[in-house]
Amino acid sequence: MAQKETVERILDAASVLFAERGYAETSLRTITTAAGVNLASVNYHFGSKKALIQAVFARTLDPFCQQLSENLNKLQGSDQVEALFRCLFSTLMETVAAKPGLNQAEQVIELQRFMRLLGMAYTQSQGHLRRFIVSQYGDLYRRFLNLLRDTLPGINPVDFYWQLYFLLGATVFTLSSIDSIQGIIEDNFSEHSGVERALELLIPTLSRMMQIPAVDSQSSAAS
Repeated sequence: MAQKETVERILDAASVLFAERGYAETSLRTITTAAGVNLASVNYHFGSKKALIQAVFARTLDPFCQQLSENLNKLQGSDQVEALFRCLFSTLMETVAAKPGLNQAEQVIELQRFMRLLGMAYTQSQGHLRRFIVSQYGDLYRRFLNLLRDTLPGINPVDFYWQLYFLLGATVFTLSSIDSIQGIIEDNFSEHSGVERALELLIPTLSRMMQIPAVDSQSSAAS
């Protein structure tokens, strides 16, 4: 088996298992069994479980961030919150669609899997994943946040970060559970609602959420 194929098989298996079980609950032996390789192959190509999950993230985040940077260049001067979110999500879909050999249904599965991994990075106790994302992609992250903040003059910095995490939670829940949500909609309304439809509703919803004035804590306490 060629080394490149071995690496891809390991990354594929690791991506599925980490997304399904979490980082701590997934052993390297489980990954090697699923990938059909021996433990020495993982150690040779990645060195550790921590390096392996970082490689899983990088396989999606590297092309995503490169494309997002290019797409943001075309938005210079845009002051619309919705335009920034539309750029973000269209780039995400471009990245997923660009992975070779995936049909449309498999692209949806890939999107769900990545969003579960992203949620894991921010909700589980493995701080090294957040540190990895910040260290590798922090410049683009800060660039996007600055563009977003510029559209919301006067917003309190703490309120701004709270709103960002509300948005992250809504996005991760929606896109990581898209098949379940689609099933509920089909049962209740006899209508198929795909990812494209979900994003068309999600983007303006997130934009409006971002622009909701924060409740003043002192005024709220006094009332």
